[in-house]
Amino acid sequence: MASSVAIVILNYNGRYYLEKFLPNILEYSDGHEIWIADNASTDHSLEWVGEHYPSLNTLVISENKGYAGGYNEALKHITADYYILLNSDIEVTPNWIAPVISFMDSDTRIAACQPKIRAYDLPTHFEYAGAAGGYMDYLGYPFCRGRIFDTREEDLGQYDDERDVFWATGACLFIKSSAFHEASGFDESFFAHMEEIDLCWRLLNLKYRITYCGKSVVYHVGGGTLHKSNPRKTFLNYRNNLIMLFKNLPKGRRWKTVLIRLMLDGVSSVRFMAAGAWPDVIAIVRAHFAFYKMIPRMVKQKPRSTFRAPLYYRSVVWEYFVLGKHRFKQLTGVDSATAPKS
Repeated sequence: MASSVAIVILNYNGRYYLEKFLPNILEYSDGHEIWIADNASTDHSLEWVGEHYPSLNTLVISENKGYAGGYNEALKHITADYYILLNSDIEVTPNWIAPVISFMDSDTRIAACQPKIRAYDLPTHFEYAGAAGGYMDYLGYPFCRGRIFDTREEDLGQYDDERDVFWATGACLFIKSSAFHEASGFDESFFAHMEEIDLCWRLLNLKYRITYCGKSVVYHVGGGTLHKSNPRKTFLNYRNNLIMLFKNLPKGRRWKTVLIRLMLDGVSSVRFMAAGAWPDVIAIVRAHFAFYKMIPRMVKQKPRSTFRAPLYYRSVVWEYFVLGKHRFKQLTGVDSATAPKS
């Protein structure tokens, strides 16, 4: 029996993107359930969907719970073997679903997978949010095959493979429903940003595989809900990174790593100061104090596993900014940062 698939688009004031990309999704997703889960939008998104696509499944979430809480709420009400969590600002392509599901069906230990993510604004290049699969160094800096910090590689077929990665992007996340619920879904304290990395880390600690399938391609606009220049995004990224490290690192490495990151965040603040980006500086300070307030609760939480997920045990910051290694294949020993296959 074929696996059932539910495509779930979490919408928050994204009517513009629904109008632009929903016809494309419907065209290339024939035979699969499509759900629009609305996070208390005020732009009449659902009214537009009801008028133009009255047969589509919709869910109304009473308040904006962010990416994490919104999906957690929506997926309580949706039954399928696989969920595809799809941003509203994604353009899909023909046959974008079948290769990923086939790959995931090949091993019960594969919990999540992402397709190749290209940039909608520059279709020849990879996009920031996921590119060709995500990794993370031992200090908690995420990076991707095809994208390290602000450098995006051109897609020349160098990442057309299928392989294990550390994290799969939340922009287009294929995930087994059983694994999602076993891991208790997203951590709602994140609200938005890095919650998918946290979930993937927890799934790795449960000894699942996180993967990438280069046979499927989608195009991502990025920043559809919260633009990268918004200080709110700065706050969430800095706070959530610290939360993620504290939660998931082994206790013996937790405090040392977090203290190093706090110092490096200070260096990052100086760069924002030099650029005159004072709202971002304030956002980083606020993020630190918000993290401090959460420490007592996190200390009481017991880790679900003692398994050590495979981080990249070099500093991607050092390799990129000091050694000038701007492409994934220039990084030293990066293949050791993939999940074990046995």
